[in-house]
Amino acid sequence: MKTIAAIATALAEAGISIIRISGPEAFSVADRVFAFPGHPERKLAECAGYTVHYGHIVEDGHRLDEVLAVVFRAPKSFTAEDVVEFQCHGGIYVTKRILRLVLDNGASPAEPGEFTKRAFLNGRIDLTQAEAVAALIRAENDYALSASVQQLSGATFRAVKEYREVILNETARIEAALDDPEHLSLGEEYPSALAELLTPVRDGLIALADRFDEGRVVSTGIRTVLVGRPNAGKSSVLNVLCGRERAIVTDIPGTTRDTIEERVRLGDMTLLLMDTAGIRQASDVVEQIGVERSFAAAAEADLILYICDTSLPLSEDDRTLLAKLPAKPLVVLMNKSDLTPVTTEADVRQAGANGTFVTVSAKTGEGFDELRDVIAALFAQGKIRWNEQAALTNDRQRDAVRRAAASLTAAIGSAEAGLPEDFYTIDLLDAYAALGELTGETIEDDLADRIFEKFCMGK
Repeated sequence: MKTIAAIATALAEAGISIIRISGPEAFSVADRVFAFPGHPERKLAECAGYTVHYGHIVEDGHRLDEVLAVVFRAPKSFTAEDVVEFQCHGGIYVTKRILRLVLDNGASPAEPGEFTKRAFLNGRIDLTQAEAVAALIRAENDYALSASVQQLSGATFRAVKEYREVILNETARIEAALDDPEHLSLGEEYPSALAELLTPVRDGLIALADRFDEGRVVSTGIRTVLVGRPNAGKSSVLNVLCGRERAIVTDIPGTTRDTIEERVRLGDMTLLLMDTAGIRQASDVVEQIGVERSFAAAAEADLILYICDTSLPLSEDDRTLLAKLPAKPLVVLMNKSDLTPVTTEADVRQAGANGTFVTVSAKTGEGFDELRDVIAALFAQGKIRWNEQAALTNDRQRDAVRRAAASLTAAIGSAEAGLPEDFYTIDLLDAYAALGELTGETIEDDLADRIFEKFCMGK
């Protein structure tokens, strides 16, 4: 296997930068460019693992930089290979110059995610942990960070491993009985016993797949849709939450004709905000399409922010909209508190709103701190779902779990129907293979390549 190298830190001016070298020739490559001051005979190849050494990067007898060289010996490194990391000064030019020197002395450029891919291929981590590395890097809030760290620690792998062991044990039992029926009999009660054994495994997988939405909420953000009648102040609320003029705001009803999406950090949470067209009976074809998209967005939302213009009485459009809202967590923003109120919370509740109410003014900014606290409370109470059990965080993982659960359902059905035992093994092996794809124990090379190519360079 070739020895690879890359810049492992962001390519920007900083206190330090790190150049990582990994592979069978890591020490020899590093020793060609690194020198111990006053001890030219010393080599990093002779140093113990988990040690740090001061020295110079030298090119053609000229000192490029003074660095710290960190030594890791296989298999006790991230990649399970010999690794040397140079911590140099964080200038862009000097960092790139040192990397070029390392490459000129025998290393090959690392592909995006290649260090983590090697950790996976060398058995250092499983595929769920590898994907957790990418999620950890991209984490935008405390919840995403916590979920990534939990998955990196192997929580998902441990849950799946227990399920795979049950499936493998029963498959082996059936295959042994089929191969040697004279000495091993499953017995008449085995089909019902198998169905009883597999049912909690199947149910556990279904629950794991159902928690995908929780993992998505944590890792990508809470899908939050702003709805209300035209001119209620939805776009103004969006602009306040974004901290800039993201949406066009006018006094003309129906200005927003299509959905507008924006990612917003609100305290420890990330909201995927979507401003929608004002919902009313519209004769304009384009506006009517916007209204239909508004209802579709609300149906897929994790959280609905209903914007109510308190300076006007509730209209039939308000009542119709409130009656059609899906059963999702709802926060009603009683907007325009800077004006004399005409509509009260009691009026909105009587019209069918059953949620949390917050009085705000998109003009003055009043009430938005309270809104942040309300959403945080909904999240903490589990109304916007999230718990710290093993969770799936991408579509690939969910697909593998769903296929495994479907195969176990088929196996249970075959057992309950009294079909021959070889019917069971087909579905059991399919479930075992699907879970192997989840953890990476049975994964095709092209799929592994596709997963790791999405990683950042140097990781």
